Amino acid sequence: MALQETAVTRRLQNVKHIILVLSGKGGVGKSSVSSQLALNLYTSSPTARVGILDVDLTGPSIPRMFGVDDKGVHQSSNGWVPVYADGSSARLAIMSVGLLLKNKGDSVVWRGPKKNGMIRQFLSDVRWGELDYLVIDTPTGTSDEHLSLMEHLAGVHSRLSAIIVTTPQAVALMDAMKCLSFTRAVNLPVLGLIENMSGYVCPCCGEISNVFSTGGGAEMARREELRFLGTLPVDTELVSVLDGGHDGSGDGTFGMLDRYSKTRSAKLFKDIVLKVC
Repeated sequence: MALQETAVTRRLQNVKHIILVLSGKGGVGKSSVSSQLALNLYTSSPTARVGILDVDLTGPSIPRMFGVDDKGVHQSSNGWVPVYADGSSARLAIMSVGLLLKNKGDSVVWRGPKKNGMIRQFLSDVRWGELDYLVIDTPTGTSDEHLSLMEHLAGVHSRLSAIIVTTPQAVALMDAMKCLSFTRAVNLPVLGLIENMSGYVCPCCGEISNVFSTGGGAEMARREELRFLGTLPVDTELVSVLDGGHDGSGDGTFGMLDRYSKTRSAKLFKDIVLKVC
């Protein structure tokens, strides 16, 4: 194991910050938060270099959200070359098992040891290069994948932190508490809590209606002495951008970013990133 940790540490030696995005319950929009976090960190500086690693091995959605699910990962003499969502600018790198599948509709049916091996490869064999931020989109809950991550990232623990994503409903908040318990058990610093799907943005007038409830995330953050990063409503414009399968076209353009920047969610997420950076 010492050799594996050394390989990971060596590969990530030029990555300044590693942020794990966690959620205790499925369907809370964790991957959309991971995507928005990566996009906003990317635009935080004209020279910012960002990576996003999708370790949701059985349900990889990041390639589709960035419109690169038709791209493939290339093997070089120095490891796997990630796919760049921003084309020739090569400042936003993506790696996911979804980019390795021969047929995009194939299911990934793996037991723990194979998942562990793939996560190790993502960390030690991918040519990440110099990154200001590596965002890791994790599976729901706290499982083998999370333990593997913490094990393989032990050598860079000082650069690790986490963001917890929940929705306002009581059941989601209960599961978010389990995530928080996990971070405390493994001594993983938490940057804060995001309450996603907090209300619904009317596409016609922009008014936000609280379809479910609101305020639960802020209350949990206050009670547990966490930083509350903010609320994000259900935004149909954002859904359209992330579900559109649009480009990382390889010609230097980044059309997805242009479309995202016009959404209400982009404006709200800028405030969240200011609290994270």
